[in-house]
Amino acid sequence: MSALVSVIPIVLLIVLMMGFKVSGYKSAVITLVVTILLALFAAPAMGIVPEKYAESSIYGITIWSVIEGFLKACFPIILIIICAIFSYNILCETKEIETIKTQFIQMTSDKGLLVLLLTWGLGGVLEGMAGFGTAVAIPAAILIGLGFKPMFSAVICLIANTVAVGFGAVGLPATTLANQVAAEGVASPEMLCEVATFIIVQLALMFYITPFVILMMTDRTKIMKNVTLALFVGTFSIIVQFCCAHFIGPETPAILGSVAAIIAMLIYNKLFIHDENPSDEVKVEKQKFGLSKTLKAWSVYGLIIFFILISSKIVPSINALLNSNLVTQFNLPVTGNAFKFGWLSNAGLMIFLGAVIGGLIQGMSFGKLMKLLAKTTINLQKTVVTICCLVAMAMLMNNTGMTNDIAKGLVALTGTFFPFFAPLIGSIGTFVTGSATNANILFGKLQATAASDLGLVHQSTFFGVPGNETNWLAAANCAGSEGGKLLSPQSIAIATAACNMEGQDGDIMRKTMPFAIFWILMNGLMVFLGLHVF
Repeated sequence: MSALVSVIPIVLLIVLMMGFKVSGYKSAVITLVVTILLALFAAPAMGIVPEKYAESSIYGITIWSVIEGFLKACFPIILIIICAIFSYNILCETKEIETIKTQFIQMTSDKGLLVLLLTWGLGGVLEGMAGFGTAVAIPAAILIGLGFKPMFSAVICLIANTVAVGFGAVGLPATTLANQVAAEGVASPEMLCEVATFIIVQLALMFYITPFVILMMTDRTKIMKNVTLALFVGTFSIIVQFCCAHFIGPETPAILGSVAAIIAMLIYNKLFIHDENPSDEVKVEKQKFGLSKTLKAWSVYGLIIFFILISSKIVPSINALLNSNLVTQFNLPVTGNAFKFGWLSNAGLMIFLGAVIGGLIQGMSFGKLMKLLAKTTINLQKTVVTICCLVAMAMLMNNTGMTNDIAKGLVALTGTFFPFFAPLIGSIGTFVTGSATNANILFGKLQATAASDLGLVHQSTFFGVPGNETNWLAAANCAGSEGGKLLSPQSIAIATAACNMEGQDGDIMRKTMPFAIFWILMNGLMVFLGLHVF
């Protein structure tokens, strides 16, 4: 009964968004209010409040849990989101995004390879840099401009925007997950790397299957070419992403992995694609860009990558300097949970610096950049409200024992097969909220609690990678959340807007449904095998 009562906020969020089609930010506000009421009256009555808070006032726990949620939402989640979208808006304002688009289009005469470049390559870079729909909207718009059908463009971009999602917006979903799971509320660099590595391992097969599906949807007549190209590109992608996750952390796998995939595709094009006559479906006027024009167009993203890399563990001296200066850290009253934020070491600052310097290089004045930043922030106000409410809701559910009770109920229901269903929980989170970050906020702690209830707290080896069993199961939430992106109403709404397909959301969902189901099943199998076989 306590588990059923505890799950009310999650069910309410689903019903409001899916059943009554209430907007995301309104649903989040209503759900937070209901969660507060449950925390104040139901949690104490059911006796599920953790023992460490037994002597504390339930009002104090509730108030400080909400404050903790707001703090963790703003620093760094919302900061990263605003700066990431700001960087993309600069490219749109300076029109340099058109240069980047055209350069991709002119890279190959092969239709399948071109679609893979735009969706898996450029889409992955956009997801890694900005996220929040840019990886669907931009490639889809380009494909339609090249003559591809709107339905094809929408579906193919949604399918491609899966593997990179866990590391979107400079690793925000994976970082948020690790912080949710960490006992202190702030993940160590080692834990960040471990969780990121596990996500890559769990998605290993999808690095090959997803490019193959994209190629087959584009051209079914060249099966052998599609197989070899998918293997070639997938291998490049997974090696680079694994190394980034294992040695650097969650900030760069999607960015550098997608860049590596683009390089792999260009190598393949140079070695094996000799058809100089592009398909009639793809029509583009050739343009030449000099080195200075190319560097100017890529200055924003190039500088962001540069600042992220030099502030990471790749340069230990700089990393240590940034992490030891201007750090705000304190324990919150009543809950005792830690809040820590490095003003110099956070990814948001690195994105901001790269965006501003790149914007200046592209011809914008500092004043115009600040006005654009203000405009970006104002336009994201509903997103800010949504994330603040969801993080506060997650903190409140964790601190009052509701998350723990839900986990106990799920473990009791599924038993030792719970790991197989762990990715499904993450996909439900993304389906409901439209964001892998929000899915990890909602269910990350639940997965870790379930792992503890199952006794999965040991050091083990997963497909040759040593690590903690709890982190392996938590990573399944993020891996599964990427499959939920295919069915998320918010993601599909972005695709319909980009492709001018208003009212066809249901048609798109029906076409992405088979791949989404396959994705979740494969994730479940990998997570289960990692725990019980390998």
